[in-house]
Amino acid sequence: MRLTIQLATAVAVAATIVRAAPCLAATGADDSREIASYVLTDAGLARFTQATKKLAAVPGACAGQGEDSVESQSLDQMTAKLNAVPGAQAAIQSAGMTTREYVVFMWSMLHNGMAAWAASQPGGKTPPGTLQPNVEFYKKNEAKFAALGENDNCDKNSGESED
Repeated sequence: MRLTIQLATAVAVAATIVRAAPCLAATGADDSREIASYVLTDAGLARFTQATKKLAAVPGACAGQGEDSVESQSLDQMTAKLNAVPGAQAAIQSAGMTTREYVVFMWSMLHNGMAAWAASQPGGKTPPGTLQPNVEFYKKNEAKFAALGENDNCDKNSGESED
C-alpha cells in the first residue's frame, strides 16, 4: 500500500513538473534568475499566505489562471495581468507584498518544491542554480505549502469563466 501511495505521489509531482516546466522556461533568463535567487523566508511565507487568502476573496482573481494563461508570459506580464483585476493589487499590498513579489514568491515556491522533490529521488541532486537554503526552507514548510494548495479557492472554483 505504501509503495502505491509513493508511486501515485511521484506521478502527481512529475505531472506538475511537466506542466510547469514550459512556464518556467518561457519566463526568460532574467526572470528565471530572479525566481532562482529569491530567498524564501518565514516572513515572506506569512505575507504570501495572508495575500493568498485576501486574494481569494477578490471577484475575478481566479479567472484566467489556468495553466495556459501563464505560458510565455514574463514576470512583468503576470504582474500586470494580476494588477488588472480590480482589487487584486490592494489585497496583495494589504498583506505587505508587491504584486511582483507575490508572483516571484509563487514561482520560487514551485521551483524549490520541484528541486526538493528531485533531490529526494534515488540518486537525485539539487538542480544547478538552486539555493540550498530555499530547498531546506521548502522542506521545513512543506505542510504549510500543501495547506495553501488545499485551501486555494481558485482550484475549487476552476469552473470560473474566462469570458
